[in-house]
Amino acid sequence: MFYPVYAVLFADAGLSAAEISSLFILWSVSSFVIDVPSGIWADAFSRRLLLTLAPGLTAAGYALWTFLPSYPFFALGFVLWGAGGAVRSGALQALVYDELTRLGSSDAYGRLIGRSRAVGTTAVMAATALASPVLHLGGYRAVGLASVAVALLGVPVGRSFPESRGDGAREEDQEEKRYGAVLRSGLAELRGAPEVRRRLLVVALVSGVDALDEYVPLLAKATGAGAATVPLLVLVVTAGVAAGGWLGGRGTTWVGPVLAAASSLLAVGAWSGRPAGLVAVAVAFGAFQWAIVAADLRLQEQISDGARATITSVAGFGTEVVAVLTFAGYGLGSSRLAAGPLFALAAVPYAIVALILWRSRE
Repeated sequence: MFYPVYAVLFADAGLSAAEISSLFILWSVSSFVIDVPSGIWADAFSRRLLLTLAPGLTAAGYALWTFLPSYPFFALGFVLWGAGGAVRSGALQALVYDELTRLGSSDAYGRLIGRSRAVGTTAVMAATALASPVLHLGGYRAVGLASVAVALLGVPVGRSFPESRGDGAREEDQEEKRYGAVLRSGLAELRGAPEVRRRLLVVALVSGVDALDEYVPLLAKATGAGAATVPLLVLVVTAGVAAGGWLGGRGTTWVGPVLAAASSLLAVGAWSGRPAGLVAVAVAFGAFQWAIVAADLRLQEQISDGARATITSVAGFGTEVVAVLTFAGYGLGSSRLAAGPLFALAAVPYAIVALILWRSRE
């Protein structure tokens, strides 16, 4: 989820709406270019190392935005931010699932990942609330320095994660692994396991279309709400996302019906054109967040340990491809349709995924 204060920074630096949209696309492109190579690295060498490096990349992006506020450095900052997210994604899920499995607690994966997403969303809400007084006191420089400092706190957190893949009898095996061998192993698993491919596709579709949440402020504005009300409406939707993450890992056999209901709520709430419709949108986005966690859990259950980060990163690659298509589709559609109808159309992919899951009885 993007921090709204930086969108204001870009606009105040003279960027047009088209230029800001191009930054979002660059963000996704940089993520999917790096996703798979970083996942292979995580399986071949160290997942914890990547979790330690990722926050530094993100912090470097914030520093560029803070000290060199111009389009080229905004773009480079998004590349670094996308790289940080890509480096972290597959490695995080793989490390957490494998360590929980080692402890005999793999069934806790969905709850932990869901709650981590909820905490992250809540942190964005808190950061957004604090941005106004910090901007008033110290301007964009103060916000940027705070962002860099908080991102760097993630370095020792990443380093603190346990990683037992190199322990004992597996250490020699890990030393003999090679990058190319891990890639071949991951691709072979994808070719030979239709169920893994199907679940990977579900993760990519549900997670990728969720990139639409970057445009929620535009949807809120399109309802005719006043300038002071728009942030409150965005907060309602963000709270829905946090609630969905907190419920992650529960009732995962109901993903199909829940997605079907949520897609209907998104279409009705967005098409209504009323501020009250954002409540239905909030419930829908909460359900989507819950479904993302459920889809990730189902995928992890099907992957072998040796290729876990690689295949998870392939899912991340697919997610970013769908996100780019979502951003491009919204940008192109905005010349003909208002925000409400565009959000209502976005309910279609979720309905398709719901149908796929229903046909497979999931």
